[in-house]
Amino acid sequence: MSSPAPEPYVVEDCRGVMQLMSDGTVRRSADPPVAVEITADDCGVEWKDVTWEPEHGLNVRLYRPLRAANDARIPVVAYFHGGGFCIGSGRWSSFHSCCLRLAAELPAVVLSFYYRLAPEHRIPAAQEDGAKAMSWLRATAAADPWLANAAHFARVFVAGDSAGGNIAHHVATAFGKTGLGPAVRLRGHVLLMPAMAGEARTRAELECPPGAYLTTETCDKYCRLALPGGATRDHPAINPAGPEAPGLEAVEMPPVLVVAAERDVLRERNAAYARRMEWGKDEEYVELAGVEHGFFSRDPWSERADELLRLVRRFVVEHHDCLHLRFVLLMQIIQITNKLQTPEENDFW
Repeated sequence: MSSPAPEPYVVEDCRGVMQLMSDGTVRRSADPPVAVEITADDCGVEWKDVTWEPEHGLNVRLYRPLRAANDARIPVVAYFHGGGFCIGSGRWSSFHSCCLRLAAELPAVVLSFYYRLAPEHRIPAAQEDGAKAMSWLRATAAADPWLANAAHFARVFVAGDSAGGNIAHHVATAFGKTGLGPAVRLRGHVLLMPAMAGEARTRAELECPPGAYLTTETCDKYCRLALPGGATRDHPAINPAGPEAPGLEAVEMPPVLVVAAERDVLRERNAAYARRMEWGKDEEYVELAGVEHGFFSRDPWSERADELLRLVRRFVVEHHDCLHLRFVLLMQIIQITNKLQTPEENDFW
């Protein structure tokens, strides 16, 4: 008699929510690694789930602020969650809370897209899904009355945290400012601690403390699980500023806001990416002191998250479009003038 086959064992483990087994199977848990308290009642935001890609069962969670339900001037934010391309879901309380805050405080209509995960679907599946999601937005979302009553689809911003920030970069390079057509236009992209890698180690990667939330070893694990067979960490999908990445000189990209974290192992890669964007691009780089990778999704109600939201809100307001910006500046001038004029000054004038 032949001996029974050995029980499969764990080869790779991602924060306890995804395990690659020795027989090639993948085990996933629906529970997130970090539970976040949701205070949706205080946000004034309503939301619903829609299947945007039925072949792979991919959903998008749609958010709109209640007070702006009939205001066609609020922008649209297409958001992609983080998770090293291997884990994550729009259902997780962390990413759900981030989108609640974005919708309420920008304010904006937010579309939180799910995408295929590795290792079942290796890179560039996630980036391809990002592009497909924007095509779905153009073809379907703009015609949805639930969204159309609140959203201005000529003012679309694409944003993402960690792996989602990487996807947002590829969406921006794929479509540029006008690639979605005249009715749906990209006004900017927001990369929050975007996931990037490379063969040559940065100082931050070499000196990363073992107790960091995201370590060099964890980054390498995500790369092993997410990259196609035989690819290195210089694969252009994961190293957009690297030697194998295509040139961006001829790409007319929308303005970009790159937010890095001082204590993030990816900080130097984010800075290098931003320096590359300086060549003919409308680029802004901000490094937040004292925070680690993924601080926004792990603690979306914190004071540091407040600071991040102020940065994103200013960026969105500045890049709505020129007409909207002139209106905002005019209103600010009127408010300042009214504060400066006392009743006696008004009588004089």
